[in-house]
Amino acid sequence: MRAVRVTGYHEPLRLDDVPQPEVTGPHDVVVKIGGAGVCRTDLHILEGQWAEKSQVALPYTIGHENAGWVAAVGSAVTHVAEGDKVILHPLVTCGLCRACRSGDDVHCENSQFPGIDSDGGYAEYLRTTARSVVRIDDSLEPADVAALADAGLTAYHAVAKAARRLRPGFRCVMIGAGGLGHIGIQVLKALSPAELIVVDRNPDAVKLAESIGADRGIVAAGSQVEQVRELTGGHGAEVVIDFVGEGGSTKEGLAMTRRAGDYLVVGYGENVDVPTIDLVSAEINVLGNLVGSYNDLVDLMALAAQQKVTLHTAKYALEDFQSAIDDLDAGRVRGRAILVP
Repeated sequence: MRAVRVTGYHEPLRLDDVPQPEVTGPHDVVVKIGGAGVCRTDLHILEGQWAEKSQVALPYTIGHENAGWVAAVGSAVTHVAEGDKVILHPLVTCGLCRACRSGDDVHCENSQFPGIDSDGGYAEYLRTTARSVVRIDDSLEPADVAALADAGLTAYHAVAKAARRLRPGFRCVMIGAGGLGHIGIQVLKALSPAELIVVDRNPDAVKLAESIGADRGIVAAGSQVEQVRELTGGHGAEVVIDFVGEGGSTKEGLAMTRRAGDYLVVGYGENVDVPTIDLVSAEINVLGNLVGSYNDLVDLMALAAQQKVTLHTAKYALEDFQSAIDDLDAGRVRGRAILVP
């Protein structure tokens, strides 16, 4: 089968012919890929940022946002069958450790992360396990929802956490209305009555945010902190969700957070630099957010089936992987880029 491989860091990806994965264990599921999301993390992988953490052996197949059709199952798999449409939780988890048994499988002590530390879905087929497979509604197409497997799941996890704090009359600020942010906007409007203010440097992204549910949009042109403070009576928002995490957004996000508020950081790339006296005196909570759990993905796919969350996508053939990577890196993708084998 064809697969897009990382052959070296700071080197171009390469399309190779590799053996097609087969069922080797009772809980294995082989999926024919219908769509694989192109994520900014993939750019960081190529830059070598994940090399030490993942310890992956090169070459390997990249791609961690995957959906498709079940092609084969192991003897113990009962909840999906050949031909079913599925989306894949990005982690392969053990089901036996304390985190898995408590439903917090994203912190599994024995997990693998296909596309990060093992072969992923920039390919025609991918082998995963029954624990990672979520059957999707027949109305959904794999290429249309693939990026919900990680970008959508990450956005859902952060927003669901925020929604538990938000009440009617509260305000939430989202920084970034791109690949993750445009999903987070829709999730927040589905889960919370809070007023939503979205901040982005790109005027087109702000327009998109307002068209899919944001109550107010602010173009980040230098006065965004002051504008948020003005909209919140000088206090800041009860919750700020930062989908950017670099380029000064962390300092601005904290400045937009009111006393006893929550600053949730999702994007990464710079340090959170704040005097401890400011955290203590204002009792601001700084919360990191990883990808969501299997149950989070089930909930998200229910919202997708109800058409409350829709991905804005740009689709590329598998062999056009470099165009997708280049467009993402240059900021030319609105929403999410999807590779379709």
